Amino acid sequence: MPAIRSLTRRGIAAVAVLPLLALAACGYGSQAKGDAQNAVAQGRKTDGLDSVRIGYFGNLTHATALVANNKGFLQKELGGTRATYQVFNAGPSAIEALNSGSIDIGWIGPSPAVNGYTRSQGKNLRIVGGSASGGVKLVVDPDKVGSLEDVKGKRIATPQLGNTQDVAFLHWISEQGWKVDAESGRGDVSVVRSDNKVTPGAFASGSIDGAWVPEPTASKLVAEGGKVILDEASLWPDEKFVITNIVVSQEFLTEHPEAVEAVLRASVETNEWINAHPDEAKRAANAQLELDSGKALPAEVLDPAWESIRITDDPLAATLDAQADHAVDSGLLEDPRLDGIYDLRLLNKVLRKAGKPAVDDAGLGTD
Repeated sequence: MPAIRSLTRRGIAAVAVLPLLALAACGYGSQAKGDAQNAVAQGRKTDGLDSVRIGYFGNLTHATALVANNKGFLQKELGGTRATYQVFNAGPSAIEALNSGSIDIGWIGPSPAVNGYTRSQGKNLRIVGGSASGGVKLVVDPDKVGSLEDVKGKRIATPQLGNTQDVAFLHWISEQGWKVDAESGRGDVSVVRSDNKVTPGAFASGSIDGAWVPEPTASKLVAEGGKVILDEASLWPDEKFVITNIVVSQEFLTEHPEAVEAVLRASVETNEWINAHPDEAKRAANAQLELDSGKALPAEVLDPAWESIRITDDPLAATLDAQADHAVDSGLLEDPRLDGIYDLRLLNKVLRKAGKPAVDDAGLGTD
């Protein structure tokens, strides 16, 4: 059976139960928040649940969750079932929370989803929706790294061992013909696993020479004088690759499909609103980041970061399959068996009701 060789167990990072509805807004999002407050007050519970515990990262690549929280889309669809939230730094810790029952459903990157699924022999989670593509860059100190060839011999950060960006960077290194031990990060390039919150400080101090990171961390490094020398989107056909999925524990999906469908309705609703109102959505995402972290992003970070992310309902399943192959090539994963990792039936039900085309699971769906 498949085995994960390199994931280390870590505590859940930056866990916080957040206020559900905290900022005033305008337009359709404001109406959604009003509906959400009314739904809770009137006590219309979904699947009879008191709460649904939702996880996401404090990254703009999780814009769907940020906006859905801030504008009240999730709470509106869950009715009298209260939405509570936990915020994570990277995928492995979120998978541990899903496995332990600390969260029921969440937004997460593809590599942790694959790792979690294979490690449990296909028993712990399902991917039930998509959320975002893009938003990942290699940013370097231009005084130390003048070209991609100069990355060899340098200290480059990724957010966490085995997370999506870590896998992508290790795969890219192997494609250059360079050698790095996946677990230690030592080799022709020094791969430094660094929390996204501390990476900008490490970059400013010179203790790392660059980082392969998601937004907004990439744009924070640019604001510190860094230079983007590679956008990961350029490595993919049509410049599309999954960066964020929606995952749910299999137990919760089986026992509470109505609640999962409600979350997916909120996600589709939110994505449509984001794409129709990009400027307002950007402000809402930034407002939620401020609530989560205590600090909003300045315009010089927020604006370029937001521009590089594509919001989508499609989980881009074929690219997840490719990313699993990258994890194998990098030495992080052995013999991934991904049959059944997707269950897109509820998502496609929601999409049909919304008059949108169905999405494909690339042959990796449940029977």
